[in-house]
Parts: sequence; structure tokens; C-alpha cells
Amino acid sequence: MTQQDAPLHPLMRPPGADNARVMNEELFFDLVYVFLVTQISHGLLHHLTPTGGMQTLILWFAAWLGWQYTGWVTNWFDPRVPALRGVLFLTMALALVCGAAAPEAFGARGLAFALCYAGMQVGRSAFVVCSLPASHPLAPNYRRILGWGIVAACFWIAGGLAPPQARVPLWAVGVACEYVSPMFGFWLPGLGRSHTSDWTISGSHIVERCQLFVIVALGETIMASGLSLAQSEHWSSIELGGFAASFLCTIAMWWLYFETSSEEAEHAITSSPDPGRMGAYFHYLHVVLIGGIIVTAVAMDLLLENPLEEARGAPALVMTLGPVLYLLASTAYRWVATRRLMSGQVVGAGVLLVAGFAGQDLPMWGLAFCETTLFLIISILCSGKIPRNRACI
Repeated sequence: MTQQDAPLHPLMRPPGADNARVMNEELFFDLVYVFLVTQISHGLLHHLTPTGGMQTLILWFAAWLGWQYTGWVTNWFDPRVPALRGVLFLTMALALVCGAAAPEAFGARGLAFALCYAGMQVGRSAFVVCSLPASHPLAPNYRRILGWGIVAACFWIAGGLAPPQARVPLWAVGVACEYVSPMFGFWLPGLGRSHTSDWTISGSHIVERCQLFVIVALGETIMASGLSLAQSEHWSSIELGGFAASFLCTIAMWWLYFETSSEEAEHAITSSPDPGRMGAYFHYLHVVLIGGIIVTAVAMDLLLENPLEEARGAPALVMTLGPVLYLLASTAYRWVATRRLMSGQVVGAGVLLVAGFAGQDLPMWGLAFCETTLFLIISILCSGKIPRNRACI
């Protein structure tokens, strides 16, 4: 029996376009991620070292996986059902504690972070497994997801109990368990594997959820620039120019992302012979795309704190790396959604890298001005309705 042929379980979303929309419960859930994204970006801001970058990457993947797996649950199941609403609220509470513990996750609060994260991931899947009858088409899939969640939880808790220097490898394995396992259908001995072709998902829901998270992440860049300006004692022309560069960079990122219409992205999922796999691609791409926004937010913080500082080392790297990551992920997203190769964005990413390397003798505000100007030009040239199978010039 396929998912389409199964009788509708009380936990499932009823069929119909109106019931595929993003619900208020999901919007409420995303509020936690306003805080969590801020905590992660500030952690990178204060630890701009290779070790700090690796730690931030692990925490970001954990945050994204918590949101992603929740998004899949609410794609299939109705968050208006009181029991599922309670699971969402409990997940929010655990994610909020994860956010509070994030700055010291590789220090004194490592075990608290690990326990809350593991509880969030395992508890959500365990609820679904306990709620669905064994004969339901989604039940085997969630038993496999639960199995991988338990395996990942072992590494997370082991890392929380281990000395701080051992947490990076243990937690990296924990992240890999949940990020990589969907690629081979959550295969487990005795349980077999899931097939994405069996997943009936709502393309409009997946696309709208991703768009809302992008808005949350862009809000971090706006908040970073606004708070930095508010805390500045003297609003000089350089500081106001840095604020303008930060704001225009945010507009360029918004422009590039939302130029791919939701209708095109939704069509890519619903018209695919394997909608589940296409939805998974969207989530895999967004972890990089939103990561680029977070790195850019850190760069804008550094710019507004020290606009006259020479752009060298880690500050220059994040100033360049954030927009480049975003451009490349945006190109891949546009290709998946529309099958149009935006070659101009790829070229633009190369130009930004060259500008970042050549501009290391400039002050931070000078490099930010160059990078933002280039970013805006790229977003303008690569916008508009482009005929299918044509690249932007």
C-alpha cells in the first residue's frame, strides 16, 4: 500500500490546497530560530579561528537539522492536532535551550546542548512512530529515522560528556548520521531503506517553509546592522556608509533568492517523478545558502564595529566568503528549481573572490563598499524573467 492509498490518519494533514499552507504553529516555531541563528552568528563573530569556524559549522548543521526534520513532520502531519502542537511546543523549548547553551556548547554547557538536541530529534520521531499504526506507509520510514536519530544521539551525548577538545569529532559524526542518512534512504539492518519516490509531499509547503527561514536569516543581517548603528556613539559618514553597505547587501541577497518565484520552485517539486528527492535537494541546498547569510551577517558586524580597520585575515575572509557561498548556493537552487544555469552568478562569485583577495590593503569599509557594489550589480544583471535554458549575462 502506498502513502496515497492509505486511509487518512487523524494526525495527517487533510488533502486540499488550503491544508497544505504553512500554519500559525509553524510560524510560531520559527521564532525560536530568530534567537538560535543570532546565537550561532555571534559565536562565529567572537571565535574567528579555524577551530571556531569548525565549531560554528557543527552548531549550524545541528540547528538546521532540527528545523528540517520538524519541517518534514509538519509537511505530512497537521500541526493543528493538539498532540502534534504539544510536540512542536516542546521542540521549541528544547531548541531555545540549545540556543542559550550554544555560546558555551564547546565549554561548560556542552552536555546541556547535547541532551536538548538529542531529546528534540529522538522525541519528535518517537512520537510519530508511537502515533502511527505499524501498517501505515510512513511508519517504516519513521522507524528508520528514529533509529538514525538514536545513533546520532549517542555521539551527541558522548561528546557532551567528553572533554571539550573531543567534541568536534564526536559531534561531527552525530551531524553526519542525520545529514547523510537520507541520501541512502535511512538504511538500517533489519529495517531496510526508504524510497523518496514513495513520499507524497506538498511542494508549496516545502517551498514556503524554506522561504520563511531565509527571511528569518536575513533578519539577522538587518538586526546586526541596526544594533551596531544604535550602539555607536557618533554617526560619522564612514559608519553611516558601512550601515548602507550592510543594508544594500541584505537587499541583494533577498533579490537573488526571491527572484526565483515560489511557483517555479513548487512546480519543480510537484512535477518531478520523485518529489521526495526533489524536496530533499531543496533542504540540502538551503543549509549552504543560509550558511552564507549567517557568515555575511558576521562580516557586517565586523564592518560596523571597526570600519577603519585594515581588511586582513579572518575579517576579510568572512567579508568575501559569505556572499560567495550565497551566490553559489543560489545558483544551484535556481538550477534545481528552473533548470536555468545562472552562469553570471558563478562568474560573479569568482569576481568577488578576486576582489576580496585584491582588497586586503583597504580598510573594512572600502572592501565592504567594493563587495557590496559587485553583489548588487550581480543581483541586478541576474534578475528578471530569463527565457528557459538561457544563462544570465
